[in-house]
Amino acid sequence: VQLQASGGGLAQAGGSLRLSCAASGSILRINVMGWYRQNPGKQRELVAVITSDDSANYADSVKGRFTISRDNAKNQVSLQMNSLKPEDTAVYYCYAVLKPYGSTWSTDWGQGTQVTVSS
Repeated sequence: VQLQASGGGLAQAGGSLRLSCAASGSILRINVMGWYRQNPGKQRELVAVITSDDSANYADSVKGRFTISRDNAKNQVSLQMNSLKPEDTAVYYCYAVLKPYGSTWSTDWGQGTQVTVSS
């Protein structure tokens, strides 16, 4: 199983970016998918999470600005980030709680993608 993140990059404050993450491999089922972010020397912070029935939750710091969505047919989760702020700068990691065929439930992570917001 592999999670491949894409998107990210550089944006100006007030701008937008979109992150996507696709899970591939022999996957029987995916439960929760989401995004964390982390800056050097700081703890990883949960940004947004979405369940298999599209119930979403967000960190207070991104509510009203970020939108998480998923495509269950493609095993994909996306994060639309609007009204970006410099404090959104971080490495963003996608994750999924999933069950591969013939294995137990596990939490798998993407490789991380850098988001930089300039003021």
